[in-house]
Amino acid sequence: MVQPLGVQLYTVRDALAADRDGVLRRIAELGYGAVEPYDPMTDPEGFRRVADDLGLTVSSTHAYALLSQEPAEVFEAIATVGTDLVIIPGGIAEEEFTTRDGLARVADRLNGLAAQAAAHGMRLGYHNHWWEIEPRIDGRHALEVLAGLLEPEVFLEVDTYWAAVGGADVPALLRGLADRVLALHVKDGPGVKGEPHTAVGDGVMPVPAILDAAPGAWRIVELDACAGDVFEALAGSRSYLSSLGVS
Repeated sequence: MVQPLGVQLYTVRDALAADRDGVLRRIAELGYGAVEPYDPMTDPEGFRRVADDLGLTVSSTHAYALLSQEPAEVFEAIATVGTDLVIIPGGIAEEEFTTRDGLARVADRLNGLAAQAAAHGMRLGYHNHWWEIEPRIDGRHALEVLAGLLEPEVFLEVDTYWAAVGGADVPALLRGLADRVLALHVKDGPGVKGEPHTAVGDGVMPVPAILDAAPGAWRIVELDACAGDVFEALAGSRSYLSSLGVS
């Protein structure tokens, strides 16, 4: 089955807060077939109803709430939203990724959450930023070391832009992580911390090589910040990725 191109809804967080249904409709009209929520706890029933009406698949969801709220309630909301891929998108102290002992603590926490997810028929994943890439332990990026400490069912959503900012050869990183990677955040920009992102294809990222290195992973477009109109950037990203054969 071909996985539809998705949007991480953090990209449109301000517009989403003002008009959720209208934003989801606009995303569908741009030709995207999937969305990735960042807050599954807010009106999951209503969100699912609108997504279904628009033919939008929920590829996965971020779930900061798992780090602070009753897990059963979070998993119930995620099931209602309509996905079985649950991603921790940060929220763990950056310092933990600078030592092997710290990585062992992170792995223990993620493995424990993964066991709870499995009891609800779900898989747990982790999403990186630059600080899981920049530290090197025994010559390997911290994220690579972490992957070796995680239980096999724990997957990774690799944010390709932050991996590059952290100093990784992103295609090589993806090939090394191989089947551990179930999703990609596809994004572009100048490759500099603190600078706004661009439409995919308008920055410095080697997008074709990145996609080739993880052919089976979900492709999810995200802009953390955008200097221009974010919907124009999403439209440009969709057009560029379509030219590469991404549906």
